[in-house]
Amino acid sequence: MNDQPSRRPRTQGKSGPQGKSGKPYRRPQKDPVRFLAFEALRAVDERDAYANLVLPPLLRKAREKEGPEQFDARDAAFATELVYGTLRRQGTYDAIVAACIDRPLREVDPPVLDVLNLGVHQLLGTRIPSHAAVSASVELARVVLGDGRAKFVNAVLRKVARDDLDGWLEKVAPPYDEDPEDHLAVVHSHPRWVVSALWDSLGGGRAGIEDLLEADNERPEVTLVARPGRSTADELLDSLDADSVLPGRWSPYAVRLSEGGEPGSLEPVREGRAGVQDEGSQLVAIALANAPLEGRDEKWLDGCAGPGGKAAMLAGLAAERGAVLLAAEKQPHRARLVSQALAGNPGPYQVVAADGTRPPWQPGTFDRVLMDVPCTGLGALRRRPEARWRRRPEDLEGFAPLQRGLLRTALESVRVGGVVGYATCSPHLAETRAVVDDVLKQWGAAELVDARALMPGVPALGDGPDVQLWPHVHGTDAMYLAVIRRTG
Repeated sequence: MNDQPSRRPRTQGKSGPQGKSGKPYRRPQKDPVRFLAFEALRAVDERDAYANLVLPPLLRKAREKEGPEQFDARDAAFATELVYGTLRRQGTYDAIVAACIDRPLREVDPPVLDVLNLGVHQLLGTRIPSHAAVSASVELARVVLGDGRAKFVNAVLRKVARDDLDGWLEKVAPPYDEDPEDHLAVVHSHPRWVVSALWDSLGGGRAGIEDLLEADNERPEVTLVARPGRSTADELLDSLDADSVLPGRWSPYAVRLSEGGEPGSLEPVREGRAGVQDEGSQLVAIALANAPLEGRDEKWLDGCAGPGGKAAMLAGLAAERGAVLLAAEKQPHRARLVSQALAGNPGPYQVVAADGTRPPWQPGTFDRVLMDVPCTGLGALRRRPEARWRRRPEDLEGFAPLQRGLLRTALESVRVGGVVGYATCSPHLAETRAVVDDVLKQWGAAELVDARALMPGVPALGDGPDVQLWPHVHGTDAMYLAVIRRTG
C-alpha cells in the first residue's frame, strides 16, 4: 500500500437550483489534483503519450493557474502518485472493475474507465479513507463525465470499497497452481505475454519472477549522473541537501535522490554539470569505455545517441583520454536533445542527424562504438508503466530487423581490434542474446568480451560473457549489454 498522505476532497461550493429529486442542485467542484491526474491518463490513452513527458507541463500549468498556495509540492506529489500508481496497477484494477459491472469491460468508455481506475487506486492503493476516495472520484466524474455517468462511477466504487486489495485478488486472480502466468499477470498487473517473456529471460522459480514483477510496480529512485569532466559524485553530494542524497550503488558517477523531487530544479542539473540517468545506463557507458583495446583509442561513436544521456557520459570520458565522440541520432528533434546534453563538454565532439543503418561515415573509422538500439522498453517498466499495456508481442518482429541491422553497422564501423557495445533497455531474449548470436554467426570475425569484468563490484551478473541487469537485484532498469571485439 502506498504511503502517500491522505488527501481529502476539497470543500464544495454552494447549492444551486433544485434538481429533479427536489433537492437543491449543487454544481460539481473541480479538484485540481484529481483533474490533472485524469488529464494525464487521457493523454496517455488518446495520444500514446508517456506519463513522464505529459506530467511536468501539466504540473507547471497547475501551479501557474492555482498559485503555489493552492497547488503546492504536496499536491504535485499526490497527482504524480495517482497517475503512476493507476498506470502501474491498471491490469489489476481493470480485473476488479470487470467483476463489479454487468457488461464487458471493453464496452465501458475509456474516460469512464480512467475515472474508475483512479478511484480504485485511491481505495486499494493509498491510505485515503474509503468514503473520501469514493466521494472525490464521484465529484471528478461529475466534472468530466456528467451527473449521469457519475452515478455509475458511484455504484461501481461502492462495490469495490467492500473489500481490500488482498481480498479482491483472491476473487479475480486464478489460483497459481492452475495457471501460474495468468495468476502473476493479474496479481502483479503485467500482460500475460510480458510475464512469460520476463520469466524466460530471468529463469528460476516463482520467487524470482514475483520479485521482478513487484519491483516493476515500485516507484524508482531518481538517479543523477555527475558528467565526467564537468563534475564528480563527491561534488554533487557536497552541493546538495545531505539529508536527501545518497551515493550510487554501483556507478562512481551516480548520486541518488532519496526523496524524489524535481531534479530539473537542482543547480548542477540546470548548469549541465549533472543529468538524470539510471545507474544501469551509466554502467553500460562505463563498461564500453573501459573495455580493453588493441591499438589506438581516439575515435568513439554513439550510433543511437538520443536523447543523449549515454552520449554525454561517453563524451566526457572520451575527452579525459584525448578522444573524440561522434553522436549520431536518426531523428532530428532527438539529435537536438543530444546537442543540449553535450553542451559544455570539456573536449571536442560532434552531433549529427544520421540513420545508423545507412551511416555517412566510412567503415572501420572508430575504436569504440555503442549501439543502444530501439527496443520494446520492457526493462524500464518502473519508469514507463504505460509501456506494458501499449506493447504487443508482434512489436518484437518490427524491432528485430532494425536491431540486427544496427549491430551489423556497429561492427562495420569499428576498426579491427576495436570494440562494440550492443545495449538494450529490454531483457527479452529476442532483443538481446538472439540478436547478438544471429549477427555473430553471420559476421564471423568477432568475439564476445566478458562484460562482467567491466562492471567491477556489481553482483549477480549471470554466466556471461554478456550482462543482464535487473530492477529487483541491482535497483536499475533491466539493461542488457554485450561487448564484442572485431577480430577481422
